[in-house]
Amino acid sequence: MKRILITRPLPAAVLARAEATYNVELREKNEPMKRAEMRASLALYDGVLMTLGDNYGTEVVADSEHHRCKILANFGVGFNHIDISAAAASGITVTNTPGAVTDATADIAMTLILMSCRRAGEGERLVRAGHWQGWYPTELLGLHVTGRTVGIVGMGNIGQAIARRCHHGFGMTVKYFNRSPKDVGFPAEKIESLTELAASVDILVVSVPGGADTRHLIDAQVLAAMQPHAHLVNIARGEIVEEAALIAALEAGQIAGAGLDVYEFEPEVPEALRSRENVTLLPHLGTASEEVRTDMGMMALDNLDAFFAGETPPNAVT
Repeated sequence: MKRILITRPLPAAVLARAEATYNVELREKNEPMKRAEMRASLALYDGVLMTLGDNYGTEVVADSEHHRCKILANFGVGFNHIDISAAAASGITVTNTPGAVTDATADIAMTLILMSCRRAGEGERLVRAGHWQGWYPTELLGLHVTGRTVGIVGMGNIGQAIARRCHHGFGMTVKYFNRSPKDVGFPAEKIESLTELAASVDILVVSVPGGADTRHLIDAQVLAAMQPHAHLVNIARGEIVEEAALIAALEAGQIAGAGLDVYEFEPEVPEALRSRENVTLLPHLGTASEEVRTDMGMMALDNLDAFFAGETPPNAVT
């Protein structure tokens, strides 16, 4: 029986299936693994089911010439916390869990769009603090979402799911920035320049994968191009948005607000963001539903099962 490490507590159904198939050691902590733990995991286990925050970088993956571990089954679609090249060079297969996360993440994007534009977070804090004095015509006037123009940065599966919700649910005009055109079955205009896209939309939604190629893709130049009434939403990876530039743009009134589910130095969130009424902050809730997290775990186990059966895992990254 293959020995695997599961680096975080997972839904009960996932753990039950894993324990029926493998000799499982469950790490019953929710914080990211330390470097020494990750190095040990590669030496002691045949496979590791790991997740965001477990940073299997070059200094971990390439640290030994003879890893016992031959597969990192990532619980999540993003894999920028793994050095893919180093893993491949060390003979380690990396897999992820696409598909399962698409709709849930798109739903969170819509949550942030509505909360930011309609000042819902600010309103809820007002009520909870006992400061609400009752309805009046000019209270908390926000941006009407229906019929607006949304810009999607990254038109992959999640970006397309967000665009569908915006178009069909709210009658929005859809524009997007992507390496290649996408036929999404409804009107969507590809914009060649990211700053041009930023300047032409009411809501800019970040939905590209993380990694070196997209770090600080949303920088001071892009934020300066946005209209003063526009809102920025990020449901992708925190480092895609240059956090210092976002804070400066908010403080200068360059944009009207932001809705964030991820952060550049997660889980650290700057006081400059936490203290602003026009910023909606969620604790990385993108896939946080019982069904979705179970599906993700089952997909990770599918990858492990296929690998140990001598087959190509269905969601192999390397």
